[in-house]
Amino acid sequence: MIPCMVEDVAMLELPFNNCFGGYIHVALSINDYIRALLSQHYGIAPCFYIMSYEAGNMAAGNMAGTYYEQGQMDMAIVHYKQAIECDSGFLEAYNNLGNALKDVGRIDEAIQCYHQCLALQPNHPQALTNLGNIYMEWNMVAAAATYYKATLAVTTGLSAPFSNLAIIYKQQEMRQVQYSKGNYADAISCYNEVLRIDPLAADGLVNRGNTFKEIGRVSEAIQDYIHAITIRPTMAEAHANLASAYKDSGHVEAAVKSYKQALVLRPDFPEATCNLLHTLQCVCSWEDREKMFIEVEGIIRRQIKMSVLPSVQPFHAIAYPIDPLLALDISRKYAAHCSLIASRYALPSFNHPNPVPVKSEGGSGRLRIGYLSSDFGNHPLSHLMGSVFGMHNRENVEVFCYALSPNDSTEWRQRIQSEAEHFIDVSAMSSDMIAKLINEDKIQILINLNGYTKGARNEIFAMQPAPIQVSYMGFPGTTGASYIDYLVTDEFVSPLCYAHIYSEKLVHLPHCYFVNDYKQKNRDVLDPNCQHKRSDYGLPEDKFIFACFNQLYKMDPEIFNTWCNILKRVPNSALWLLRFPAAGEMRLRSYAVAQGLQPDRIIFTDVAMKHEHIRRSALADLFLDTPLCNAHTTGTDILWAGLPMVTLPLEKMATRVAGSLCLATGLGEEMIVSSMKEYEEKAVSLAMNRPKLQALTNKLKAVRMSCPLFDTARWVRNLERAYFKMWNVHCSGSRPQHFKVAENDVDFPCDR
Repeated sequence: MIPCMVEDVAMLELPFNNCFGGYIHVALSINDYIRALLSQHYGIAPCFYIMSYEAGNMAAGNMAGTYYEQGQMDMAIVHYKQAIECDSGFLEAYNNLGNALKDVGRIDEAIQCYHQCLALQPNHPQALTNLGNIYMEWNMVAAAATYYKATLAVTTGLSAPFSNLAIIYKQQEMRQVQYSKGNYADAISCYNEVLRIDPLAADGLVNRGNTFKEIGRVSEAIQDYIHAITIRPTMAEAHANLASAYKDSGHVEAAVKSYKQALVLRPDFPEATCNLLHTLQCVCSWEDREKMFIEVEGIIRRQIKMSVLPSVQPFHAIAYPIDPLLALDISRKYAAHCSLIASRYALPSFNHPNPVPVKSEGGSGRLRIGYLSSDFGNHPLSHLMGSVFGMHNRENVEVFCYALSPNDSTEWRQRIQSEAEHFIDVSAMSSDMIAKLINEDKIQILINLNGYTKGARNEIFAMQPAPIQVSYMGFPGTTGASYIDYLVTDEFVSPLCYAHIYSEKLVHLPHCYFVNDYKQKNRDVLDPNCQHKRSDYGLPEDKFIFACFNQLYKMDPEIFNTWCNILKRVPNSALWLLRFPAAGEMRLRSYAVAQGLQPDRIIFTDVAMKHEHIRRSALADLFLDTPLCNAHTTGTDILWAGLPMVTLPLEKMATRVAGSLCLATGLGEEMIVSSMKEYEEKAVSLAMNRPKLQALTNKLKAVRMSCPLFDTARWVRNLERAYFKMWNVHCSGSRPQHFKVAENDVDFPCDR
């Protein structure tokens, strides 16, 4: 969302026309003011003035104001000072001189001017507001709030203090509760006051809409954006934010239309351009795709060069066909932004646990591991990791789970909460308080399970509450963060030859880094008495069914054209996709027709609940992966269902996960290809050679209970080996380093 900011300064108009006549009363230009000043200094035309002295200071003040409006700050400063020399009690000149000094970066002098104004009139609303603005820019929001509240105690006729106070309530930077609905209510109340003062304040409507959107009241946000557009049809920010709200509410076509309108109004609008591209990607609208990616890549590179936070988020970048080093730069900028947020709390550096080896020869103690996540609940991360936290060996490891999200009362939350040794709900705490708690718990290794995903609070990691900080699972890419030491991955997903596209040191787990919980939670899927039939979903009984259950944003024209080629070459075949989202269905059918296929060769079904999704996956014959961004959770789903896949690994982490999953079944060589041509040939070959495909399917089903991919307990032991290695490297005084975990490791107590 693009906020609409208030004016940086509160200016005062100088009431020259009420004080005297003559030249000053009719002055419309700098030359008039100069003549007025000359008359004051040389006694010219005294009959024109009630008071020559007052006329001089007013003329200087008004000439300064004219220079200010023209951007000539140095001249404005000279003439404001001249006005003050004429009258040391000239309130407006002190305030406006402060504004000019602030604009040229002389902040300390500006603050002094505002205080001089307040010394003359302690309740001067503009000076109070301007001091608040300076402290707001310095991120000293508690001080800023004090001045804004002081302004509002004097007058409720200014909208700027209400707007800025609302921003403070939303940012929650005053050590208040991070997700307090009360603070959002206060912000909305402030915007209500802005709109009371000026019912036609389009900026206020947009900002209130943004607040509604942030707390999930999307329909009210949409109403505010539409109202703002009615008042100011040319307001590009309102159209762009309306588009974002439409997208969040599933109205993708309306979102596209609003983004395009925003760009008509403001062609140079990076956020709208980048968000339009992502929206089009989500529904497989590929017209001008290559041109748009070139444009967006140019935007990103310019923003990075200018040290501006990129308009493309790291999570979107992982699925874009952009240079991996550019994706790294995007992550670095977002990591730096998290460091900036952390700095606003002004915490002193934390003291960390002493670097003493744990469980060394003859030693005792346990390694204290912290997991921080907003996804302890009904979320794919908990579906995959639900058993991990309770499977840790309590003789060697003490586990702390810090939940950034409130209890959703689902079985997933309850399970983790009951099985983890320590489970702490920190969702009602500010980020600095969470960091302090983690440090007080003497956590030695802190795991970031979010990365750049929804609900993350990466500023906590930027505060460095633990001596070793690790990225794992939530974000399949580099964090770009200097405060994240390691990325837990594997040799296939992140080979050392690609280490240059990661900021972290790489920890290679044996087999596959991507954990799952199917052996514990989804065994019933394997029950032959509980299998679905194709007819249950309207799937043809007599066709060979290729399938891809990935979200549509992972698709691109190259892979879809390849799928169409495969369908043409395999008689009586169909491609099964999900309405993920539904808005992409008609486009993909149209593309298929344009490739010479009948529209019924593409079959769409709705997204299903987890258990049903896994069970029905087995109704397909072969899964076709998306190279640009692989099947991750979906990949484990279909392999557990016994459905083979064809996957093509590229360079970035998100493009190699499916290959790692396949290798961890022991059957990777039969499912991994090295080029798009080989991808097509492999899919056609398996479809045309049913005995060969059936043999692969049978082998896959046979190894599910024994292969490393689904052996969660084995995976947890390997992760613990990684933790002990990290800690021992730290205790040796060495910097973090790449390393590979061995399943027989002398650093690990259980292997001695």
